[in-house]
Amino acid sequence: MPEVAFTQPLGQITLRGDLSDPALRTTVEALTGGPVPDRLRLNGTSGRGAAWMSPDELLLFVPRDEVTAALSRLDTDLAGTHVLAADVSDLRACIALNGEGAREVLAKLSPADLSPSAFGPGDFRRTRLGQIAAGIWLEGQGARVVCFRSVADYALALLRQSAADGAVGYF
Repeated sequence: MPEVAFTQPLGQITLRGDLSDPALRTTVEALTGGPVPDRLRLNGTSGRGAAWMSPDELLLFVPRDEVTAALSRLDTDLAGTHVLAADVSDLRACIALNGEGAREVLAKLSPADLSPSAFGPGDFRRTRLGQIAAGIWLEGQGARVVCFRSVADYALALLRQSAADGAVGYF
């Protein structure tokens, strides 16, 4: 089963606006190195990328030391555009599940369909893990979970217990 641990603090920016706006799309690509993701997708990684959160919201990942510059660029490039950009780096924690079995650890806790045919590399889901809201995706040889920092210790314990309980053998 995978090793479960907090990652280094991530740089995270919530960006709300018209995701079809050319200026927004150009700026997101410049900041993350990839295009605005399609519905239920993530382009990039937790180190640098963008996740689809809703029809008018993205979660941008940038290195923590680049958040201020990224917000400044969003403010400059999108001046006059109806958007909201906010640093949420301290709002959410990230947990890494590294190693084989990460999908099953998540599936035991989430109502989302995490079968390989429904959830693969580049897919992003907002879901529940036990009693908490979380965003999940596959990354490297495992998975990542973002959740509110206020419930991060609970999420870590929940994921570790799921991993320790062993495989069910469904996937």
